[in-house]
Amino acid sequence: MNRTIDVTTSVIATLVRGGAGFRVAELGARPEHALELFEFEGCPFCRKVREALSILDLDAQIHPCPKGGPRFRPQLVERGGKAQFPYLIDPNTGSEMYESDAIIRYLFERYGNGSPPLGLLLGPLTLLTASAATLVRANQGVWYRDARAPEAPLELYSFEASPYCRVVREVLCSLELPYWLHNVAKGSPRREAFVERSQRMQVPYLVDPNTDTALFESADIVRYLEDTYAR
Repeated sequence: MNRTIDVTTSVIATLVRGGAGFRVAELGARPEHALELFEFEGCPFCRKVREALSILDLDAQIHPCPKGGPRFRPQLVERGGKAQFPYLIDPNTGSEMYESDAIIRYLFERYGNGSPPLGLLLGPLTLLTASAATLVRANQGVWYRDARAPEAPLELYSFEASPYCRVVREVLCSLELPYWLHNVAKGSPRREAFVERSQRMQVPYLVDPNTDTALFESADIVRYLEDTYAR
């Protein structure tokens, strides 16, 4: 996709969702261990859960499950019994669940102030705008493309509403590359630690421990992922 069109449609997708996942809300208890999420980037139900993770400043180990993916979709069916997304695992409580609304309620009760924001509670309207964001992006991050699996998960510093981060997450998903998602939305108390590590407050920021590579700039990250992992 042309770079200008790519960024423009990603910005529109953010606007369609009202900027959900741009800013951190009131936080509750912090998990000792990172959550795990089976999801795929183009899924509107998964989008709502990723927005909740960003709003609650929660890390998650992402298992990308694009349609046709050979690795994580079969793992989920074996674990949960069906290929339905998203699927959350919380090792801190032993909880595992399908259904985006149930996951969102759980996350805000456990790690927030108990009440999800209105933008995640509008039922059909929330789903409509989440689906529209996928259509605007021409289903990027929905289908699997053949890729080499990394030995260790990558790391991505991101937040859901960033149009540049979205472009990177879509490629990670399409190539079925597992990664640790570190959310650093506006107001995140972890931004200071991130700046200490990266030397500037800019996302996306990708770290690949398999090649000892770290880089900013969505276009450079996408090029790196394609060159390193796509077949």
